[in-house]
Amino acid sequence: MLKVLSPEALRQFEDEGYYSPVDVLSAAEARDLRARIEAFEASQGAPVNGQQRNKSHLLFKWLDDLIRDARIVDMMEDILGPDILCWNTLFWTKEPGSGQYVSWHQDSNYWGLAGGEVVTAWLALSEASEEAGCMRVMPGTHKGPPLKHEDLYNAANMLTRGQEITQGIDETHAVLMPLKPGQMSLHNIRLAHASGPNLSTDRRVGISLHYMPAKAMQSVGQWDTAALVRGRDRFNHFEHTPRVTADMDPETVAYHARAAEAVRQVLYHGADQMTGKL
Repeated sequence: MLKVLSPEALRQFEDEGYYSPVDVLSAAEARDLRARIEAFEASQGAPVNGQQRNKSHLLFKWLDDLIRDARIVDMMEDILGPDILCWNTLFWTKEPGSGQYVSWHQDSNYWGLAGGEVVTAWLALSEASEEAGCMRVMPGTHKGPPLKHEDLYNAANMLTRGQEITQGIDETHAVLMPLKPGQMSLHNIRLAHASGPNLSTDRRVGISLHYMPAKAMQSVGQWDTAALVRGRDRFNHFEHTPRVTADMDPETVAYHARAAEAVRQVLYHGADQMTGKL
């Protein structure tokens, strides 16, 4: 029996590769989490940046708690089954007027994950409207062969290598996924997706959480980590991340440095150059 998603929602996710929006947090909860991020940014005198954006649940207790929140994990169980790992968490903040964007791409080409479906749950902590540069997707592209990408290293592109699909995208078929604070979108990592620049007057603040069944494995890196958020892991393809007891705890901050660098090596596998974006 499904816990959260309706049969129609699950069917759309399987057939088209996405489902949106899903109400997860209250507006007050979303405001609180945004305030926590911005308090941290104020304390360090700079936005969350570089490798802080990656494996971020190892830096912040509230985010380690969030990846285990039953309101989210129940949805993942509807899609992935009872034994669930959270591979990664990523901050996606677009400053107003910055020109930052995300080009059309398929994450499956770069993450090295194999052996099981992987779901991205993208949580809005501010208004993610079309004006603010919400995500858009190309339905059904998760079912076909990988699309051709090129590494273009555009400075305004938020992706590590500026990777961009250069053939096979028809914008007239794109579907926008605007979100209110506290809402979430779901998409298969093989689905082609992108987002435009933030033309609003407010920051666009979001976090992506990446879930997979315990049977999944890392096919590129020799060592990788994931958090066991439900069920059992009978495969042990990933080292389980430790529970975080406090924001920026020195022990888990040190672990984060190793885990984030391992993912960085995966993301840049085969690349001509490495940038400082992650």
